[in-house]
Amino acid sequence: MKGPLVSNLMRPRANAIVQRHNQVMITSTMVPYPIVGHDAEGALVRDLDGNVYLDFSSAVAVMNVGYSHPDVRKAILDQAERLVHFAGNDYYNAKQVELAEKLVSITPGKFQKRVFFSNSGAESVECAFKLARWHTKKPGMLSFLGAFHGRTFGALSLSACKALHRKHFAPLVPQVVHVPYAYCYRCAYNLEYPSCDLWCAKYVEEVTLRFFPSKDMAAIIAEPMQGEAGYIAPPQSFLSKIESICRKNDVVLIVDEVQTGFARTGRMFASEHFGVEPDIITLSKALAAGLPMGATVSKAEIADWDEGSHSNTMGGNLLSAAAALENISVIEKEGLCGRAQRLGEHAMKRLEELKEKSKIVGDVRGLGLMIGVEFVKDKNTKERAVSETERIVIEAFNNGLILLPVGFNCVRIAPPLNIDISQLDQGIDILANAVQKVAAS
Repeated sequence: MKGPLVSNLMRPRANAIVQRHNQVMITSTMVPYPIVGHDAEGALVRDLDGNVYLDFSSAVAVMNVGYSHPDVRKAILDQAERLVHFAGNDYYNAKQVELAEKLVSITPGKFQKRVFFSNSGAESVECAFKLARWHTKKPGMLSFLGAFHGRTFGALSLSACKALHRKHFAPLVPQVVHVPYAYCYRCAYNLEYPSCDLWCAKYVEEVTLRFFPSKDMAAIIAEPMQGEAGYIAPPQSFLSKIESICRKNDVVLIVDEVQTGFARTGRMFASEHFGVEPDIITLSKALAAGLPMGATVSKAEIADWDEGSHSNTMGGNLLSAAAALENISVIEKEGLCGRAQRLGEHAMKRLEELKEKSKIVGDVRGLGLMIGVEFVKDKNTKERAVSETERIVIEAFNNGLILLPVGFNCVRIAPPLNIDISQLDQGIDILANAVQKVAAS
């Protein structure tokens, strides 16, 4: 597949699908441009009108090994010829066990673990939520402002990213408290790192011990890098301090790696950057290379609920399990952790240069190929450039680059991890030109 080459800006076929979509689909979180995917390969996506685009979103951090990877495709087809589904939470199947064994071996921590399979990130979080409450017999959960853990009621109760996500859905699950995350560019306490001595982490303990007693606190849940809030990477010692608070107060530590997992940040799991060993880790998105799958990996001692306390029908689906096993194999064989680290450093260097040149690029942050670019109207006031961000996304799209907005005024740089460096540079060039055009208007 050649590209990116946008040859038909009118997009008649795509627009027709959008019109049909609007007649039958319930409103969702659609991007501000009309793209209807037709086929894809590597980091390139072709739409119905023949336009080819570079995808810097990886279909929301899902296609870490790229689109249509031949090994993953073969694994899916081979499994489809034998058996597509065999209710993995009611009956037994070898593929599910093999995948669980693999996840136990590669997730952080050398302790005994157990795995529960579901269909999405939200479901994997729901399972973690219930495991923590069952095991501790405590009601309380501590999460972070800016957190996004999903849209089902338990996961939504832990989330605090956008008011729209919660609008008209109250009451949510009670006994959840939120505190500020380590968002250094916009510190909630108006402090500066490192002179702040990570007050945001210390404040977690203040809440745990004083405002919500540890005897009532079941778990703390954290993203190692906040995703939906704007790809926010905390200081190195933030998560380890949160872990020490959990250990001191007999609180379960849940780390949500739904978006950060499977080499996205330059390690198989982002927790590894911070030396953290979660009690429970939640996984999805890139796990099965585009097929629906979630997984909750727990310390065996915490996964102590009664048989039948939690289940689902489609979890551990055989096609998804086959895809996930091959997906992990590709990451390992092709050295995608190291590649994500190298390409991420290259991209960060170029984006930092863009930040220095542009009056509207306020911050660039990230790990590996999980990079956030935040736009502001003024670098001194840090006023969010919301409309400018949308215009940048549309301008980039019209020139062959798929960007996905995140937060209110950020875009995410999250291409497939095996993207060619020339394609990565081409995409950054398109982004830089879009930023320049919008800033000048």
